Amino acid sequence: MSLHQRRLRRMIHQGLVYSLLLAVTILGLGGVGFWLIDPQIHSLSDGLWLAFTTAATVGFGDLVPSTHASRLFSVVVVLLGLAVLSLVTASLSAIFMENEVEAEDRQIEKDLMREIRHLRQEVAELRRDIVPSDRPLQPGDH
Repeated sequence: MSLHQRRLRRMIHQGLVYSLLLAVTILGLGGVGFWLIDPQIHSLSDGLWLAFTTAATVGFGDLVPSTHASRLFSVVVVLLGLAVLSLVTASLSAIFMENEVEAEDRQIEKDLMREIRHLRQEVAELRRDIVPSDRPLQPGDH
């Protein structure tokens, strides 16, 4: 693996880690925000659940924003959540595609090496056909 490939792989994996950390941070802040803003949210775990279902745009309906402030806050959570969850999905896709490209590159390399071996055999056979077998191959013989 080349230096460029290692750097690319490290950047992709770091991107996934950063995206996940950002998603956890946004969901955590969203959960705390709902818990503080909405009087119908009685626990932090309910706030976190509402933040997750809002950010993922699932909206099961078991918990819903009940005030104008919490509804406005949910718009922010949806917009940030969609952006960050898209980043996480893109990072995961990049990792899967990277693995697929690497496997394809390895197969191409194997095919090329097999072709080179085949060509070397052909060249050796052609040399044997050109040079009489009773005299040794001289440096000028091609």
